[in-house]
Amino acid sequence: MRTLTQGHTKKMSEIQLITFDLDDTFWDIRSTIINAEINSRKWSEDRIGEKIEWGTFEDFMKIRGELIKKDSSLEYDLGMLRKKTIAYHTKKYFRDQAVLDEFIEDAYKFFLEERHKVTFYKDVIAVLEELSSKYQLGVLTNGNADINKLGIGHLFNFSISSMDVKSNKPDKGHFVKARKLSQVDFKNTLHVGDHPVNDVLGARDLGINAIWFNQSNLDWDIDENPPIQFNKWSQFIDLVENNYGK
Repeated sequence: MRTLTQGHTKKMSEIQLITFDLDDTFWDIRSTIINAEINSRKWSEDRIGEKIEWGTFEDFMKIRGELIKKDSSLEYDLGMLRKKTIAYHTKKYFRDQAVLDEFIEDAYKFFLEERHKVTFYKDVIAVLEELSSKYQLGVLTNGNADINKLGIGHLFNFSISSMDVKSNKPDKGHFVKARKLSQVDFKNTLHVGDHPVNDVLGARDLGINAIWFNQSNLDWDIDENPPIQFNKWSQFIDLVENNYGK
């Protein structure tokens, strides 16, 4: 994590803090998770020495839903949700609880390593490097990606996950904690993300400026006040300067 040095000059007068979502904003999460899932399942089967019945994607989502219904904290505690899902599929192969527990920890660690094998969208890193010299930067994510494991931690002042605030965007927890950590008012904050509700509405409802990363060029059909949007990271800096500059 970096700190903002004294005497820092901002290119724009209003925006002092820019916060970002991660999944589907900096990289494609679907391909990342699919690859992590495939590799993790193979790892588990190799470790156990058995072919495991994983079921369909619908089965997978149903199991997750049932686990969350039993324990609502799993909605934001993705690590524990993943571990319980692993246990659901593999516990029958173990007689000793301690051995099962060790397997679950190892399987989760492997999955987490695979989950961090992301391919950044073009120009993301270059944009962050330029912005980091002008503003405080923060991460607000509902996921469990670690910016330090991704090699970009030095570009940010802080990172806030759902586990940190015990809630998911669009709830205000992430945004309020960002204000506390940065000491920047909502009106001087800009949030950027791909999700119309979690990111755009979540920010706007608190008086935070919001820009929508709309890579798929979707229509804005939530209200009659479409946000500023972009679909390529090469457009971002000009977009910010043109809309929030002096």
